[in-house]
Amino acid sequence: MADAAVQDVDVKDASSDTVKDLFAGAVGGIAQVLIGQPFDIVKVRLQTTTQYSSALNAATTIYAQEGPLAFYKGTLTPLLGIGACVSIQFGAFGFAKRYFEAANAARSSSPLPAGLATKATKDLGYGQYYAAGAFAGVANSVLSGPIEHVRIRMQTQPHGAGRLYAGPLDCVRKLGLRGLYRGEAVTVIREAQAYGLWFMAFEWMMNADVARNNIARNDVPAWKVALYGGLAGEALWLGSYPFDVIKSKMQTDGFGAHMKYKSMRDCFAQTWRAEGMRGFWKGLAPTLLRAMPVSAGTFAVVEATMRAIK
Repeated sequence: MADAAVQDVDVKDASSDTVKDLFAGAVGGIAQVLIGQPFDIVKVRLQTTTQYSSALNAATTIYAQEGPLAFYKGTLTPLLGIGACVSIQFGAFGFAKRYFEAANAARSSSPLPAGLATKATKDLGYGQYYAAGAFAGVANSVLSGPIEHVRIRMQTQPHGAGRLYAGPLDCVRKLGLRGLYRGEAVTVIREAQAYGLWFMAFEWMMNADVARNNIARNDVPAWKVALYGGLAGEALWLGSYPFDVIKSKMQTDGFGAHMKYKSMRDCFAQTWRAEGMRGFWKGLAPTLLRAMPVSAGTFAVVEATMRAIK
């Protein structure tokens, strides 16, 4: 009877923690979009066309030809969707982290053969942090794939009378369900690698600070949380960028007779033949420039929100 009551409390606590993770992630996601959208449109234009000589040239050309609001083209979709995506990322990461903590605690409390000793701990190893982050990325990819596809189509369509889509909903309608999920395989791979590295790097820096200064996690200053979040963002992109390039190429490709890439593998092969290794890193500079403030803002807002609601 008592055991059942304890289990019921544990389930309720876990559910409450998941709701808090989801809410904090949603708030962080909104901050992420508002900070990162101008950088993102420059990145996508550089990845998918050869008309710009550099990130600065792309930014100045977009501003001169399309005006300042062009940097927020297609923002409605990510503003609604990325909030949900980041919510899923932090919710799934928190869920996986608690799963590993429970498994570690159970393992450390198990009796060992005579002569062997173990330190009772539920703390995660960094391989587990990576796995929890990868799980979050895969869970997130179900939403992020189509949302980013629509955003990329909106960002790269011609300006003015040559526009292909009246808005995000028109783009979804014209793409159809199958077209909406184009590039999903490489999206799943990118998300797993990217968020595995993202969460692992952030947790490593936060844990190191806590151990070094002998303080509680909640006592890590906000500016350090932002700094560690920004550096984690750099790790995310440096470890996953070639997959992002392939995803962008596939999601701006034509349909039917106008389709250039038959598959993810074909896109990798054509990019290698046409551009060599350099082709997999086009647009990296503005991406890294964007990653620092965007990831810093995301983790700072999420951590502050979690501290406020716990």
